[in-house]
Amino acid sequence: MKHTPFTFAPRWLLVLATAMGLASAAAAAGNGRAVALLPKYQQECSSCHVAFPPTLMPAASWGRIMGNLPQHFGTDASLDAATQKELTAWINSHAGTYKRVSEEPPQDRITRTVWFVRKHSEVSAATWKLPAVKSAANCAACHTTAEKGDFDERNIRTPR
Repeated sequence: MKHTPFTFAPRWLLVLATAMGLASAAAAAGNGRAVALLPKYQQECSSCHVAFPPTLMPAASWGRIMGNLPQHFGTDASLDAATQKELTAWINSHAGTYKRVSEEPPQDRITRTVWFVRKHSEVSAATWKLPAVKSAANCAACHTTAEKGDFDERNIRTPR
C-alpha cells in the first residue's frame, strides 16, 4: 500500500497530541498546580491557611520558613522534630526551581514574589481589605480550588 501524507496524518497527529499533553503536564508541574500535597503537610499547614504548594517558592525560602516555625509570621507554628524533618524534606524535594520562582521573595512571602504581584496587579486595594479576603495570603477567598493547590484563573470568584 502506498502511503500519502494524509495516510500518516492521523498517526502523526496522535503522537503530537500525546507529546503536547505531556508537555502541558510538565508545565503544570512548574506552575504550582501539579504537585499532590502530602497529607501531613496539608493537615498541618491548612489548619491556619491554605497549604501553599511548595513549587511557589525556592527551597532557600522554604528552608528559612521551616527553620523558624516558632515565629511563623507572628504565630507559633512549631512542630515535633519528626514531623518538621519529614515536611522539610518533602518541601525541599518539591520546591520551585523554574524561572518564575528562581528569585527569593522579600521576607520569604509568596505574596511578595514578582510573579504574584504581576498576576494580582489588577486586584484593587479595596478588594484586599474586604472582610471575606482580609489579605493577599488568603488565596481561598477568591481561588475556589486553592485547597487542592489549583489556582487556575477559571476558578476565581472575587467576593463582593
